[in-house]
Amino acid sequence: MAAKEISEVPVLNTEDLELKGFKVHELAASQGSVISPGRRDFYKMGIVTGDMTVYCGDRILEVHDTALLFLNPNVAHSAVIHSNLVTGYACLFTSSFITSRDRAESLKNSPLFHAGDTPMISLNGEQAAFMTGIFQKMLMVYRGDYPHKGDLVRSCVELIIHEALRVQPSQNVPQFKNAASRITHLFTDLLESQFPIERVSDSLKLRTAQDFAAGLSVHVNYLNRSIKEVTGKTTSVHIAARIIAEAKALLQYTDWSIAEIAYALGFEYTTYFNNYFKRVTGVTPKSIRIEKV
Repeated sequence: MAAKEISEVPVLNTEDLELKGFKVHELAASQGSVISPGRRDFYKMGIVTGDMTVYCGDRILEVHDTALLFLNPNVAHSAVIHSNLVTGYACLFTSSFITSRDRAESLKNSPLFHAGDTPMISLNGEQAAFMTGIFQKMLMVYRGDYPHKGDLVRSCVELIIHEALRVQPSQNVPQFKNAASRITHLFTDLLESQFPIERVSDSLKLRTAQDFAAGLSVHVNYLNRSIKEVTGKTTSVHIAARIIAEAKALLQYTDWSIAEIAYALGFEYTTYFNNYFKRVTGVTPKSIRIEKV
């Protein structure tokens, strides 16, 4: 039987998500269901039990029992359900919902906020029971009329993230050996803060090493030297790689014209974008869109 496509978030009221900043719901998908690929403008954490394949960026994750999943808007994701029924719970929230908190800095070290970390954590029976209880509590609060439900759900989100870090520590917790490591970390954070681009009007502001040096209040030579020392790559190479990654995502997961994508990425003329893309990747933007079809 052909796979059937389902919405990633059944009966999702996006207006409600935008107003409140969060949403909690129960998961239930049957064998053959396909969660369509795409990017969303919200974060998602969930606990799932069953047999499914999750495609997250260039990773393929196999869930065979119970696992926690952390998905952020920087990485496109999709899934295919293999077992008779996959169950669980999910909490979706916007960036402002979590980053408005004083404790947000510690959360940025979690797997939820690092595209480089593994977005899946397998759980044993005891861990699964504990995490499921937290999600059930969030769902009950979300459906209730408690006036401070946002604060309570936020606390549950933080508890889940910290428990996840206890079970499987992040590989990306900053360890600054020297000033060069610190400035490289700040550069990476500033670079990532520009993405994902959700609207054509959100034209990229920082595109050169000089732009980032100014944003970090350091001399461009110091920035270049520090990043090359820590990563072995130049500042320009890091910037180009991230711009190209965003360009590919926009080409594959939006219906924006190439001219619109070029503008959103800070290119004054489409020709400049086409030449830049081909110089870095060896192919044209149009070929990426054709491959999708």
